[in-house]
Amino acid sequence: MTTSNPGTGAVDPAVREELARLRDSIDNIDAAVVHMLAERFKATQQVGLLKARHQLPPADPAREARQIERLRSLAENAKLDPAFAEKFLNFIIAEVIRHHERIAENATNGTTPTAN
Repeated sequence: MTTSNPGTGAVDPAVREELARLRDSIDNIDAAVVHMLAERFKATQQVGLLKARHQLPPADPAREARQIERLRSLAENAKLDPAFAEKFLNFIIAEVIRHHERIAENATNGTTPTAN
């Protein structure tokens, strides 16, 4: 079945409708991901404040390793590439550590921590 005419660029309206439906779903998922990340960073912000208050290091390599293994397993079960999931989590962990370092620095300098 041909769904488009290369000469005119015309696309079957049913195909356009299905494409729009799928893109709406993707847009909804993207919005949910952003909101979930915002919630995650709110929680890690509190962790950073607690660590700074008790002079704990910003990074916790043992926890990070456990989380990576956990996420790889979840990814496999969800039929998602575990290597991609690990890269994604490593990106998030690096950002969290950066936040924790800034919170610790602010605590040392006596400045008020920021949300970012």
